[in-house]
Amino acid sequence: MSPIRTRKPTGQVAFVGAGTGDPALLVVRAVQVLAEAELVLADARCGDAVVALAGPDAEVVTTAVGELQGAALVAAAKEGKRVVRLLPGDPFIGPEGSREAETVSKAKQRLEIVPGLPHAVAVPAYAGVPVGLPRTVARVADITDWRGIAGAPGTLVLLCGAREAAKAASSLIEHGRKPETPMAVTVGGTTARQQTVVTTLTAADADLRGLDGEAVVVVGDAVKKVERLGWYENRSLYGWKVLVPRTRDQAGVLSNQLRGYGALPVEVPTIAVEPPRTPAPMDRAVKGIGDGRYMWVAFTSTNAVKAVREKLEESGLDSRIFSGVKVAAVGDATAQALVDFGIRPDLVPSGEQSSEGLLKDWAPFDESFDPMDRVFLPRADIATDTLVAGLKDLGWAVDDVTAYRTVRAAPPAAETREALKGGGFDAVLFTSSSTVRNLVGIAGKPHDSTVLACIGPQTKAAAEELGLRVDVLSPKPDVASLVAALAEYAAARRADGEAPPSVARKKKAAKK
Repeated sequence: MSPIRTRKPTGQVAFVGAGTGDPALLVVRAVQVLAEAELVLADARCGDAVVALAGPDAEVVTTAVGELQGAALVAAAKEGKRVVRLLPGDPFIGPEGSREAETVSKAKQRLEIVPGLPHAVAVPAYAGVPVGLPRTVARVADITDWRGIAGAPGTLVLLCGAREAAKAASSLIEHGRKPETPMAVTVGGTTARQQTVVTTLTAADADLRGLDGEAVVVVGDAVKKVERLGWYENRSLYGWKVLVPRTRDQAGVLSNQLRGYGALPVEVPTIAVEPPRTPAPMDRAVKGIGDGRYMWVAFTSTNAVKAVREKLEESGLDSRIFSGVKVAAVGDATAQALVDFGIRPDLVPSGEQSSEGLLKDWAPFDESFDPMDRVFLPRADIATDTLVAGLKDLGWAVDDVTAYRTVRAAPPAAETREALKGGGFDAVLFTSSSTVRNLVGIAGKPHDSTVLACIGPQTKAAAEELGLRVDVLSPKPDVASLVAALAEYAAARRADGEAPPSVARKKKAAKK
């Protein structure tokens, strides 16, 4: 028999468009390919948030703008690697993508092209400018025929630095465009720092002074629609810089909701979560779940879910141990953490998502229906006794076990501390009494102009005890309601013509 030849592993090169740098605007396939990649060659212009989507084991290399990577892509593919070439906008917008793709194709390596949103399409849409068709798109640096560009039909979209936009406007007038032609210049497009200036070709020189950064310029009648269609910069928290004092693992959800309203969140961990000093009670309680010791297990936080899950996984166990045990969750976020673990909770408060709300829906112990009376309550070391006392009043026996400890985090950077005390933040969101105390302890008190929002009465009381003024109180003790309440407050300020607090303070200082 002939010996069996071992084939070389087959690699693949995927050219992925990073769009404008906002990971939320990536196509689904781009996210999948990045997660599976073993090597990512990322153009320096691609946003960090997009590059961060690469899998944890992927090697990420940042490449210089305009530097061709065809040879490196081919070499990695021949080694059998899954390679991603990440380019801004769409892979074929600039010359690099097509030239590198041809190199890969000639080397007979597997090739995939994953399109991305070009800046010339996405940024005007976020600015409320319907560029439509016909349209002409050009980089100012590449224009040699200004007369042809000035006379092109439809809408004109130019890519350049903000400081070049006024010169481009002058060139268009010089070569035949009417001086009163509307013009919109957007910098920071699709990000929380987006800023759009609407002007005309003749007024551009004066109106664009002070504007900086890479810009997308739209010239033509389509700009007139901005007043009606400019949605992105009209969101209630647009321009607000909001400090998020949370545990590091929990900040993401809150920050994403703030971004949805247009805010720029800055995460400052104030609490670190650590294991209990004495693990034995937690070990016994978790073992008791499988031994049939408990009728109920009640979770009052996502951290409690995480602590129990990690303890089970240490022993090689999983969610199946909860078979035959009823599970309660204090709110939707905790319930979702349980679902992610493979557990569908039997009880979630129908009203207020708190210990009090959970107690209102919890049935009293009835020996005729309940085979046992014991509840396992894994909690933080600083948790209040409201739930324990309430369950005992309902006739239940409670194993109140410390599942994790909350300790004060390290102080943030000096720049953050100075911004907090100097009015550099427009708002601070407090999600618990401990976040109030810990933030003040590690960073100092917020400036008087800063808007303070609290998730509930206990958190509000903790803030007031420290001499802080609370401006916003969430109607429900959950993150979504807290962010919505802040957004409503900001919308009312905007309706009254007030700028974000930090901007208003600077303007007031300038007048003095």
